[in-house]
Amino acid sequence: MNETEMRAFAKRFFDAIEEGDIATMQGSFTPDAEIWHNTDELIVTPADTARTLTGMVARIANRQYAERRLDIFPGGFVQQHVLQGNRVHDGGAVRLPCAIVCRVENGKITRLDEYFDSAHVAEFRKFAAA
Repeated sequence: MNETEMRAFAKRFFDAIEEGDIATMQGSFTPDAEIWHNTDELIVTPADTARTLTGMVARIANRQYAERRLDIFPGGFVQQHVLQGNRVHDGGAVRLPCAIVCRVENGKITRLDEYFDSAHVAEFRKFAAA
């Protein structure tokens, strides 16, 4: 992918999550892609990520990837953003600053590394069972 294509791909990927289109998000990965989280240091699958994001979409309304800063490198991209929205159960505002590093081959993400501050994650997920 050239830089313009990679920028468009990254935008489609995050726009899909923002819009609650989990199928498009999951289809952006290779079947054997690895998704790593700095907060638990686990590697999960695209299917695991789809389940997690399906829950997030159900609990967080008005999702927006704000303050997007996208940098392209050969074979992938890095995006910094603030995921923000409102908890469905009480309308409370949530925000989660994040950095995502994606390796992309043949138009699909092969590896995604996700960097969150654990304190922000705890606040974001505080009412996950509500």
